[in-house]
Amino acid sequence: MKVFCCLFRVSKQRSRHVVRRCEDLAIMVLLHVLFEHAAGYALFAVKEVEEIGMLLPQVEESVLSIGKFNSMVSLAAFFPFKSAQAALENINAISEGVVHADLKLFLETNLPLSGKKKASLGVSDAKIGAALQEELSVSIQTGGVVAEITRGIRLHFHSLVKGLTSHAASKAQLGLGHSYSRAKVKFNVNRADNMIIQSIALLDQLDKDINTFSMRVREWYGYHFPELIKIVSENSMYCRLAQLIGNRKELTEEKLESLEEVVMDGAKAQAILEASRSSMGMDISPIDLINIERFSNRVVSLAAYRQGLQEYLRSKMSQVAPNLAALIGEVVGARLISHAGSLTNLAKYPASTVQILGAEKALFRALKTRGNTPKYGLIFHSTFIGRAAAKNKGRISRYLANKCTIASRIDCFSELPTSVFGDKLREQVEERLSFYETGEVPRKNVDVMKEAVKEATDVAAELKRKLEKKEKKRLKRERKSKKLEANGEANGDAEANDEEADTSVVAKKKKAEVQVAEAAEAENGAEETPAKKKKKRKSEAEVEQPEADETEQADPPKKKKKRKSDADGVEVKVEEPEDNGTEEADPPKKKKKLKTEKVDEEAAIETPGAPVSGKKKKKKDAAE
Repeated sequence: MKVFCCLFRVSKQRSRHVVRRCEDLAIMVLLHVLFEHAAGYALFAVKEVEEIGMLLPQVEESVLSIGKFNSMVSLAAFFPFKSAQAALENINAISEGVVHADLKLFLETNLPLSGKKKASLGVSDAKIGAALQEELSVSIQTGGVVAEITRGIRLHFHSLVKGLTSHAASKAQLGLGHSYSRAKVKFNVNRADNMIIQSIALLDQLDKDINTFSMRVREWYGYHFPELIKIVSENSMYCRLAQLIGNRKELTEEKLESLEEVVMDGAKAQAILEASRSSMGMDISPIDLINIERFSNRVVSLAAYRQGLQEYLRSKMSQVAPNLAALIGEVVGARLISHAGSLTNLAKYPASTVQILGAEKALFRALKTRGNTPKYGLIFHSTFIGRAAAKNKGRISRYLANKCTIASRIDCFSELPTSVFGDKLREQVEERLSFYETGEVPRKNVDVMKEAVKEATDVAAELKRKLEKKEKKRLKRERKSKKLEANGEANGDAEANDEEADTSVVAKKKKAEVQVAEAAEAENGAEETPAKKKKKRKSEAEVEQPEADETEQADPPKKKKKRKSDADGVEVKVEEPEDNGTEEADPPKKKKKLKTEKVDEEAAIETPGAPVSGKKKKKKDAAE
């Protein structure tokens, strides 16, 4: 019994020690959860958590309640992004699994990394978790409890962060989502390889369509002129001839030159002319012939468009993947890029994958049936494999795939696109072909690459010099235009100042003239009143005493009037202004008066025998 009691006490003490140890561990280990939001980084401290309890439906429902979730989680720190550009940079780094400098500084500042308390960081993405573990040497948790807590944080984030509303949070998420998607669409290390993918797909589709339509034209026009199919085998040439000939009965020797231009062969043109005279084809109505010509015209235009598209593809390949195009050709290189999905994907493929790219069906069939795997895929269309002997086709395809991989990687990650490496790699493939045929030992890869690097450096320096020259010219033009604009503004200001000065001078002159005129009018107004009264008295005296011998005198204060007798006896009044100041102030009035006097003189001269009025008669008699 005593032994049993001792054992019971020992076990009880051990259990208490274990409980205390567990409590100490629970206190020492802290869980922090990192949450990345569009507004910034947030670090949450988890107060209480249970691995098993989190899986219960009651606990999962408690996450939905902000009150219960607040008792589990508290905000430890929050780092808001300074701008939309900073938010975009951080989200790009997180998506690529790279620790941004802002994130590292935030965690180093707020996460307890030393002391008794060991911090454990929970993240939602395992990729960024591995990067953080390398950078900060901290234990990382992903999944399980962290996933549930992250779900609750995402749901109640605007409530957990002070000063952040749900509207502002959703607006930040929308803006960052748009900018992130836009940057992903624009950001392309391989320049514009998606244009190459679309171009080669359209080129293949056009080849199929042109072949189908040409066969339709052959069959349709063959009813009328069946012998033409045997003479001309090319589809586009046949369509152009069908468009040119039309009705074979109307084909004469006059059209022989135009036939030679299309066929590029005099004998063929003569054979077509002779065949049209003795053809076994049926007659055709004009409306059917019009439809055939229209369809032929469409096929010819499609063929011309295909040629233009091929030129466009060649130019794009020289910009995007010049080394791959120089090595294997534009069309085959574009097909490889299209099949891989992008130039980056093609650069990531090993040479063994590039070798059988495009022959996946044959590969899986061979693996299923345990037969021979294919030796080549899309690279079979290059000229090298066709030129090699049957026993060397596999070897040359393996070598060519190796060089294609090198060329695609150079194109993908080089800054300045040059075809120097592609030309050198093509020379290596040619040397390997001659080695298989003649046994001549080719150059080593190291020597060839050294030469290529030297040439590429020279070409890059030349391109850089040209770019700098262009930039200098552009800056010079900008400076010149700025100078011209500045001179134009200065001239405009000077002209405006001159105009203002002129207007001020004119305004002053006008003001002075107005003042002089007003003074003259005031003087004239003061002198006119007695003159008018005297005139009135004179007229009254003349009416009362018609036979008086008084002479009419001029107004003495205003103007002196003189009488001048012409040869015909007609009196003319000449006015002489007394005041010189008024004369200068009002010159137009004087001219007007002189003009009226001249008109009166002419009228008097023209009508010498005109009847004279009573007043004039009296004045004349008085003068006599």
